Amino acid sequence: MSLKVAILLFDEVEVLDFAGPYEVFTTASRLARRGGAAAPFEVFTVAAEPGPRRARAGLTVQADHGFASHPPVDLLVVPGGVVDAELRRPQTLDWLRHQAPSCRLLASVCTGSFLLAAAGLLDGLPATTHWEDVEDLRALRPGLEVLDGPRWVDAGRVVSSAGISAGIDMSLHLVERLAGRGLALRTARQMDVDWLERGVTLGGTRVGAPDTAHLALPVTPRHLPR
Repeated sequence: MSLKVAILLFDEVEVLDFAGPYEVFTTASRLARRGGAAAPFEVFTVAAEPGPRRARAGLTVQADHGFASHPPVDLLVVPGGVVDAELRRPQTLDWLRHQAPSCRLLASVCTGSFLLAAAGLLDGLPATTHWEDVEDLRALRPGLEVLDGPRWVDAGRVVSSAGISAGIDMSLHLVERLAGRGLALRTARQMDVDWLERGVTLGGTRVGAPDTAHLALPVTPRHLPR
């Protein structure tokens, strides 16, 4: 059965923050089907109300579902952008708190971590965000361990990424975690992405080794966190 991936939308959302993960998970499913397997992911978008949202720089995007009427969520992706209005919107923070217990995984991209932090969903966990916003995230939630440098931080049920394009690296990591490294590598190659695997897991360790035998082109080697 496909895992249901919900991507949050709101006005002033950063385009690549939501479009990058959307491309990763839908490409992974397309490649799986091409190989005769079931699609591992079913991806949809959610906003406070269904309908159009104006993303950062003016792009209009369509939310498939509203907070009150969407399918069950296995993986919730919270993108960033200009999040000031959402931080002041109790409806958004309450929805995140309501979804958290039933989701298999929560993930944030860039300043989406501010929304998770404001909802209390990063308490006691390491996290990251855009390099430009590290100090602001620390100030928003004093005591939060904010790491500056890794492309993503995997804290178990909650995974956060650094800025904008790092959401693609994190999403490929989640494909690996949920559907296998082979599919993640094929997805990166299909997208022509140089997958930067400079993430950390809870405890500061990475496991596994590159599996590139089935690829015609070399894959960027994995790096241990500093």
